[in-house]
This record gives sequence, structure tokens and C-alpha cells, in this order.
Amino acid sequence: MQGTKNLTQGPINRQLFNLAMPIMATSFIQMAYSLTDMAWVGRLGSEAVAAVGAVGILTWMSGSIALLNKVGAEVSVGQSIGARSEEDARSFASHNITIALIIAVCWGAVLFLFAHPILRIFELKADITAHAVTYLRIVSTGLPFVFLSAAFTGIYNAAGRSKTPFYISGTGLVMNIILDPLFIFGFGWGTVGAALATWLSEATVFGIFVYQLRRRDDLFGGFPFLTRLKKRYTRRIFKLGLPVATLNTLFAFVNMFLSRTASEQGGHIGLMAFTTGGQIEAITWNTSQGFSTALSTFIAQNYAAGRTSRVKQAWRTTMWMTGVFGTICTLEFIFYGSEIFSVFVPEAEAYRVGGDYLRIDGYSQVFMMLEITMQGVFYGLGRTVPPAVVSIGCNYMRIPAALFLVHMGMGVDAIWWAVCGTTIAKGIILTTWFLIIKRKIL
Repeated sequence: MQGTKNLTQGPINRQLFNLAMPIMATSFIQMAYSLTDMAWVGRLGSEAVAAVGAVGILTWMSGSIALLNKVGAEVSVGQSIGARSEEDARSFASHNITIALIIAVCWGAVLFLFAHPILRIFELKADITAHAVTYLRIVSTGLPFVFLSAAFTGIYNAAGRSKTPFYISGTGLVMNIILDPLFIFGFGWGTVGAALATWLSEATVFGIFVYQLRRRDDLFGGFPFLTRLKKRYTRRIFKLGLPVATLNTLFAFVNMFLSRTASEQGGHIGLMAFTTGGQIEAITWNTSQGFSTALSTFIAQNYAAGRTSRVKQAWRTTMWMTGVFGTICTLEFIFYGSEIFSVFVPEAEAYRVGGDYLRIDGYSQVFMMLEITMQGVFYGLGRTVPPAVVSIGCNYMRIPAALFLVHMGMGVDAIWWAVCGTTIAKGIILTTWFLIIKRKIL
């Protein structure tokens, strides 16, 4: 099939590694956008970090919604390639892009128009909230770039061309790294400068994707970006992508509640520790997500082609890789949490509280990687509901668990322990679920 890689033949370990590395690097690049902003904004003080962090919860929610078409493209296009149906691959690609644009415009309008009442949820000081509102309104206008780039990335991943999104996203990161200090300190624009730097970088990434697909590549013999939606393709995309987007979006709602609780218990320092700590923790999350996405693409093609032995071997290989990395992250967070946090926010009180977050959450890193790896297995098999059930159930348990521990007098640490405990539970439950059904489907 034109412009794609056949993953149903050849050495499994090499294919997985070659597919996972660019995806993982792309995830790190996307994470680095936020970390770069945090690192530079951190020099403005913890209040500025709290403002950006509050918006970070909403941008995370936006990224979660964008997963509908990223995962929808990876699985629907990937399975079409495995079944050798180029016409379906083209149609699924066009439908994912069209749906992504519609959702981005609607969601961006909501965040822009209702920025102030949404951010008042965090109960921050009036001046911090004002900075956050301005930041949110700027980044919300760039959401079409984010959503469409996510859909483009999913299409390339499904085609086995994961290096292309890596190079394109890398260009955007370099641009963001250059513009952040220039806009924040050189022009004296503060948090507004950070927002503008991110906006311009995202627009650049989108523009390169369009150029690549229109002028350089000819995936599936070419396909239109926008198309009239057909029930067959739209239903399949929502069936595959909606559970994933839902579980991640509900996860963001849970974190919004926990962020407010952190603000109540620890003021802006508590909120800053939770949001910035989550960004640092994304080092583990994005690594496992890279392997998970590669595993999902690999399984989608091989499962559709009836190559179940390759599916099982790929699963075992990926589990071994992510287990090693998860152990390394666990040790670093537990023993060097404060030192790691101080790189981003140098205030003593800030990195003390943030270090406590990383230390406590460090105990769950292996289990987090286990959960995300198993998500890739289920997604590749076209079974996106089990990960959603486990994730939604355990994530919502964080709220009563945190409130109970707060009531027990644990303060802001109660939130960190609630997050850690439920993450461990998700990894164990989802793995057990797969082991129970594995003999029936493989």
C-alpha cells in the first residue's frame, strides 16, 4: 500500500523499537512545550507558575479530547492497512481530520468565551486568575492547530511512518525554546509571551504537516483533508476513539477537582506543586505512551492480518522495555524529587512541596507504565472500552480517597497519596483483565 510500512512481517523487536522511538520522542517534544514554558515562567515566581498550571489542566483536557481522532486514526487506518484496503484507509484519514476540526473549533470557542468563570473554579487570587484568563484565551485560539496535528500524527503512526511527526514536532519545539525567553523576558511580556510562543509553534507544526502531506508524501495515493461525513466511517471512529477521549477527559476533570483541593489545602504553592509535578511526571507517562502507541499500531496491523503469534511476542517485549524504564523513574522520583523539581521552580518552599509530590507518586511509576502499555494492547485489538472502564473507575476513586485522607489530617499530601494508590490499582486491574481474556482472543 502506497506510503505505508508493512508490520506483519520482519523482526518484531526491531520493528517495535524503530516505531516506538520516534513516537516516544514526539511525545517528549509535546511534553517539552509545557516544561519549557514552566522552566521560564518559573523564573517569574510561583504565582506565575500557578497561573500557567491552572490553564495547563485545561490544555491537558483539550489534548485528551484530541485523542478521539489521534487514536481513531491510529486504529481505523492501521486496521485498514492490515486488511489491505487502501480505500478505507483514505476515507478514515479524511473523516478523522474533518471531525478533529469540528471539535476543535467548538471546544476552543467554549474556553475562549467562558475563560473567567472556568478559571474561578481554582479559587486563586484575583491577579493570578486574570493572568490565567489571558493565557487561556490566547492558547484556545490555537486549538485547531493542536487537534489537526494530533490527527495527522495518528495517520502517520498508523502508516508506520512515526519518524515524520517526530521531525515536524521537533521543529515546533525548537521554535518554542527560542521564542519563550525572547517573548517572556526579552520583550517583557511575561505569561502572555509564553502563550504567544506556544501558539506560534503549534501553528508552525500544523503548517509543516499540511505541506508534508500535500507536497512531499502521497499516503494511500492521496486523500482530501475535509470530506462529507458518512455514517459508517464516523461511527467506527467514535467507537474506537470516544472511550479513549472520554477516559482522558474525565481524568482531566478529576485533576481539576484535585487541583482545587490542592489550592484549598496549600494555596497557590499546593496548586503549583500538583500541576508542575504532573508535567514532570509526564516523563514517565510519555515514555510508556510512546511504546503503547507503537504496540497499538503493530497489533492493529498484525491482528487484522491474523498474525496472533506476533501480537503476543510484541506484548511481552514491550512489557519488558517499559518495566525497566518505570523502575528507573521510580528510583529517581523517590530519591531526587526535590532536586528535579528545583530545576523548574527554584523557590525553596515550592520545590520542597513539589519534591514531596514526586517522592510519593514515585512509588506508582512502574504501575502507571504497566497500565498504559496494556492500553496499547487493547487499542490495537479494537477493544477500547476495557481501559476506559478501569481508568474512569479508578480515577474517580481519587476524589473520595483524597477527601477522606484530607479529613484524616494529612493536608496536601493526601492528594498525592490518593493519586499514587489509584494508579497502582489501575495497572494491576487492567493487566489482570487482559490475562483473563487473552486465551479467548489470541
